[in-house]
Amino acid sequence: MSEILPYTDDASTNTFLAEEPFALLVGIVLYQQVPIETAFAGPSRLNDRLGGLDPKEIAAMDPDVLEAVFREKPAVHRFPANMAKRVQAVAAFIASEYDGDTSALWTGVDQASELMRRIEAMPGFGDYKARIYLAVLAQRFGVTPDGWEHYLPDWPNISEIRTAEDRRDLRERKKVWKATGKA
Repeated sequence: MSEILPYTDDASTNTFLAEEPFALLVGIVLYQQVPIETAFAGPSRLNDRLGGLDPKEIAAMDPDVLEAVFREKPAVHRFPANMAKRVQAVAAFIASEYDGDTSALWTGVDQASELMRRIEAMPGFGDYKARIYLAVLAQRFGVTPDGWEHYLPDWPNISEIRTAEDRRDLRERKKVWKATGKA
């Protein structure tokens, strides 16, 4: 992965998201009921506080310790206890199913339906979140198994963000989209 993801105002955080597959996945997990910038700053905060962002290590952590890390100021998410559990569940999944290698989710996958099956097998990943994750992987990192276009979201989403201005534009388009009853 080498694409820069301008999901925060911090260049090093954006680079970290683009270069570390598990960091991007954690950002996707956290991207719920918080601004884009907050969700995607979370993996970098966790990396700094934990001294790394290894799925196997996070999966093996005492849940209370991980929750405390999420609660440190500034909190990783507005719902630290719940999100600590969700991140730990996804880390455990990646550790057990892919030996801690997040990129193994898509490596060697020829059909988008198989990639969607793998993504949706992760705890907390339904169709909405899975399609957003697939869109980011496809449009920003070239993960394009046969039929990937079929799964692209038909709503405003983070895969469209190329600049900081795009984040503001996305917020406005999502408001309009939700107001029209499409959400």
